[in-house]
Amino acid sequence: MSVQHFLTLIDLSPAELRQLMHRGSELKRDQYAGKIYEPLKHKVLGMVFEKSSTRTRISFETAMIQLGGHAIFLLPGDTQLGRGEPVEDTARVLSRIVDVIMVRTFEHDKIKLFSEYSRVPVINGLTDLAHPCQLLADMQTYFEHRGDIKGKKVAWIGDGNNMCYSYINAARQFDFELTIATPEGYEPSQEHVSQNTDFVTLTHHPEAAAHNADLIVTDVWASMGQETEQKARELAFDHFQVTQELMSLAHKNALFMHCLPAHRGEEVSADVIDGSQSVVWDEAENRLHIQKALLELLLCS
Repeated sequence: MSVQHFLTLIDLSPAELRQLMHRGSELKRDQYAGKIYEPLKHKVLGMVFEKSSTRTRISFETAMIQLGGHAIFLLPGDTQLGRGEPVEDTARVLSRIVDVIMVRTFEHDKIKLFSEYSRVPVINGLTDLAHPCQLLADMQTYFEHRGDIKGKKVAWIGDGNNMCYSYINAARQFDFELTIATPEGYEPSQEHVSQNTDFVTLTHHPEAAAHNADLIVTDVWASMGQETEQKARELAFDHFQVTQELMSLAHKNALFMHCLPAHRGEEVSADVIDGSQSVVWDEAENRLHIQKALLELLLCS
């Protein structure tokens, strides 16, 4: 029997993704109501981290505890991966011992290789190409505040990074219009965009992207591993800060999202991220609830 992995949003059907939205919100209500639900009792999640994390680690670890299971936190220095063991060998061993594996790493090819040799589901906790669990949380947050995102306009302002790629996948899977505004030279790959031309438009003008948007999203200008580019990126992205002036071009009830951590005064002004249109804290919390729904789907279906 084939194993269901979750490496990008494309690994689930649009119907499955919408069901996840419903289930994530349902589990959230149950958690608030104090209901105990432990379908993963005696199940173990192995968490392999090659990149630092706050939200990914605590949300997955808490999710497993609340579902009755356990999570093991693994750093490269704690395992033979840090001493050069092949990825496929580590995958073979871990997947014979734990029930599900979450990997947070740099190269997307590494998690693809890991999944090919794993006997159990592998979840992408972030790679340089995709951050699908964050997109699940973003979509759940939009659904909870504004209903179905189908047919809406979403503006991505900033770097053509892994979050941008994941929003391209989300536009395809959730059927919304995505306008991506990046400085010249920082666009997502043309190959990825060309596969989704029915849903994606590129521009170098943030005002054009924000016009009549229902959701405006941004991310840091320099992601992990790009610290040496910080100064150059600050210059390139100087006119790409999400401000109240930019938000005023969107619909009056438009939402603002950011996957965090945020740099106030760089990619977003403080009055936007801390303002009434911002739902970043709901977004962060929903990592817990939607990942519980994802774990349930992968292990209990």
